[in-house]
Amino acid sequence: MSRAEELTDEQWELIEPLLPQIKRKDGRGRPRIKDRAVLNGIFWILRTGAAWADLPKRFPSYQTCHRRFQEWVGAGTLRAVLEALAEDLRRRGGLDLSECFIDGTFVVAKKGAAQWERPSAAKVRSSWRWQTAMVFLSPYTLHLLLHMKSPLSRILLRAGLSPIALED
Repeated sequence: MSRAEELTDEQWELIEPLLPQIKRKDGRGRPRIKDRAVLNGIFWILRTGAAWADLPKRFPSYQTCHRRFQEWVGAGTLRAVLEALAEDLRRRGGLDLSECFIDGTFVVAKKGAAQWERPSAAKVRSSWRWQTAMVFLSPYTLHLLLHMKSPLSRILLRAGLSPIALED
């Protein structure tokens, strides 16, 4: 049963060659869980932000998903997969990088405080709303995104956006 949140066959064909093909030489041990099922579990965790232990039963065990996640992150495989999916989405017109957002939301929890208190006027300028607004109002935001180590920065560069163009 395929769900809308899981990898499509087209997406799987795109990223399957990027995943390492691992087989035990001695042929012993448990059969390896399919990479597609594990990747769907990893994507569910990344999408929801849930703890690994809360992974639904329709996916492989959270231990398997977490172990494979660590392996793929360490080897750079997950980054290559995410970049390939982002590039495919951009090519098909489903990813518009003309507008990007950075989420800097957080809530301060004061020890012993029963409820949230409205910040004083002196603290408003240092509030998260003001800081977030300053990120989007800054002319250097795109410059920063272009120098970040993320799949989006590479896509921006491929789209022809460069730090030199921002200085003109």
